[in-house]
Amino acid sequence: MNYRHSFHAGNSADVVKHSLLIALVRALQLKESALTLIDTHAGCGLYDLQGEEAGRTGEAAQGVLRAFADPSPLLIDYRAAVEAVNSGAEPYLYPGSPRILAQLLRPQDSLILNEKHPEDAHTLRVAMRGTPAAVHERDAYEFWLAMLPPRTPRGVVVVDPPYEQTDERTRITATLAAAHRKWAHGVTVIWYPLKDRAAHQRWKEQLRRLGIPKLLWVEHWLYDSDQPGIYNGAGLFIINPPYAFTQTLPPLLQSLRTALAPEGHKGEIAADWLSG
Repeated sequence: MNYRHSFHAGNSADVVKHSLLIALVRALQLKESALTLIDTHAGCGLYDLQGEEAGRTGEAAQGVLRAFADPSPLLIDYRAAVEAVNSGAEPYLYPGSPRILAQLLRPQDSLILNEKHPEDAHTLRVAMRGTPAAVHERDAYEFWLAMLPPRTPRGVVVVDPPYEQTDERTRITATLAAAHRKWAHGVTVIWYPLKDRAAHQRWKEQLRRLGIPKLLWVEHWLYDSDQPGIYNGAGLFIINPPYAFTQTLPPLLQSLRTALAPEGHKGEIAADWLSG
């Protein structure tokens, strides 16, 4: 499926992804040592929720706007990250992962971004002005491996492709296997859309066979059962999540589910270890 960021900015998948990404980085920053944050599919960095592409789908109404209307204190960090690029009570701009990661940087941390599409890479450079981020324009999977291991002892790789290519999952699986051989203790976050449960289960089995000891999955299914041709949510694979993150995950997931549940559907949001 084609999942271009600009059409889906601020939807429920973004709320879950960015809430968890903030919590993950915060947990890693409990230690003083430097972090290198790497985003392989950085996109444009900043999105206009009132623009033509996001306006065409209107998905922000079921995502970021619900998160802003929900009083849960567990979503304060997420709301603050969105508020940082807006003025006024209701957000009209949405920060992509690069802008959110830039907000989280400490003086000792670094941020390295990559976006292959030339027009999006140009937009990304404009969006990241005033931040210390480095921006590359390379094949995402070649870039992923080339950045490992990072110069700092610890780091996070965020892999967030649009799934435009039919072999996207195959390339992720192969690159993850090679990346784990180069950087076995590194933290990696892989985002994916959910549509067909049977096909997704086959991919999970392929990843399980890689034998990575600490591979956590988090999935937010919007609807109770598959509906042909309809996007049904999104998930994250997280390799080597820190203990402090996994301990805070259950109440955060419950808050996200409460804020984002579609009317008339129970759906589910769950997390478990894929292996190990």
